[in-house]
Amino acid sequence: MDCNRKLIGARYYLQGFEQEFGSLNTSGNPEYRSARDFLGHGTHTASTAVGSMVKNASFLDFALGTARGGAPRARLAVYKVCWGKNLDGNCAEADILAAFDDALHDGVNIISASFGSDPPLTPFFSSSADIGSFHAMQLGVSSVFSAGNAGPDPSLVGNVAPWTISVAASSIDRVFPTEIVIDSNFSVMVIISYQFFLHYEQGAHKIILHGRRKKQKEMQKLFLLWGDLNY
Repeated sequence: MDCNRKLIGARYYLQGFEQEFGSLNTSGNPEYRSARDFLGHGTHTASTAVGSMVKNASFLDFALGTARGGAPRARLAVYKVCWGKNLDGNCAEADILAAFDDALHDGVNIISASFGSDPPLTPFFSSSADIGSFHAMQLGVSSVFSAGNAGPDPSLVGNVAPWTISVAASSIDRVFPTEIVIDSNFSVMVIISYQFFLHYEQGAHKIILHGRRKKQKEMQKLFLLWGDLNY
């Protein structure tokens, strides 16, 4: 792979984590004692923010097209503050604040921090992310946080500091149909629609299966409620 000079810096912060959770276990617990990403969350969010354009990208041949991040020509500096423990990410307050300090000293233009906690939230003056982003705001550096994965009930946003930007996930108006053939005479057309996330409580949160026996003309339609599948 050719170097594209996208990644221009990488630091990691472990002292706070080890004081809070104990020494990092890199043998029995999959993790790298470095800025390298193991769980994949940091790589995923970094590519969402500044990923270069990649043509002919797809997921198992679905949604073929050009993938790109929000600012594909931007450079990337990584500050690893969250560590895998039993395949779950844990972030120490001391490490978060240290990373904010270093990032601002390094002269970054914008900070993307895709971590947080579910409500009830700690006060602003007790949260390293809120304190660090406040210092960033004073220096003219915007901090962008994730809104969190909780929902669909209201008041579950994970980052709410008024001097930051909190971004929530959305859905798309596309469907991805594919046919599954069973025993050569029964086919199932699976249509996965990402719109159901927007209408979770209105009954649209369904994966639609169209079933048809090849020897019969009638079409059967089944609706599987989200949660009915053994996933």
